[in-house]
Amino acid sequence: MIHKNSEVQSDQIGSTTRIWQYCVVMKGAVIGDNCNIGAHCFIENEVVIGNNVTIKNGVQVWNGISIDDNVFIGSNVTFTNDRYPVAGNSDNFNLEKTLVKKNAVIGAGTTLLPGITIAEYAVIGAGSVLTKNVGKQEVWYGVPAKLEGYVCLCGEKTMHKLVCEKCQEK
Repeated sequence: MIHKNSEVQSDQIGSTTRIWQYCVVMKGAVIGDNCNIGAHCFIENEVVIGNNVTIKNGVQVWNGISIDDNVFIGSNVTFTNDRYPVAGNSDNFNLEKTLVKKNAVIGAGTTLLPGITIAEYAVIGAGSVLTKNVGKQEVWYGVPAKLEGYVCLCGEKTMHKLVCEKCQEK
């Protein structure tokens, strides 16, 4: 389902993906199956989005961003891809790639500096400014974001405990 008020130039969109109103998807973008792209999103050319990804309203996904399967991206998350932008000077453009791995969660209003990897099952709290790589199952939040605990594969936040109270996994 592609809303009639969106401009989708790519023909590499999964058949069960929903793209809501006022979105722009550039020709080179690849979006998997069963994704939900909220209103007012922009997805640039050199972007790969996996299956079962939710991108809430107002998110711009710039060249060099890759998002694996089962990722949730909250409203108004800001990705960046150039650490030292210069207006009107394309010779100094230095694209840095960002990777969001499977099952990660990025809370609404988060800003991500370029060149970051967010590992599997990681959680980034709403309103954070992420400046560093995030490890598997880590919970980060704050300005700047820092490691504040861990999350179990069952979804329970374990914080600094090494055993989940809900499912007893290590």
